[in-house]
Amino acid sequence: MSTPPVAADAAPAFLTVEEAAEILRVNRKTLYEAIRLDQVPGVARIGKTLRIRRAALLEWTAGKGRDSALGSRK
Repeated sequence: MSTPPVAADAAPAFLTVEEAAEILRVNRKTLYEAIRLDQVPGVARIGKTLRIRRAALLEWTAGKGRDSALGSRK
């Protein structure tokens, strides 16, 4: 059974990687790589679990303009 897509304004305060990837419209693995490279703000590690603060994620993507939401690999 699949979960319905998460609307950015209806999402909880802390998102799973899957929820954040849906909001950003990127693959989950792409988001994990960006997190590993410290390109994503608001990431909290709770044991082995990752959570991303929704407000930080939305503010970060809004400020990116035309640039990639996940930064560049230059």
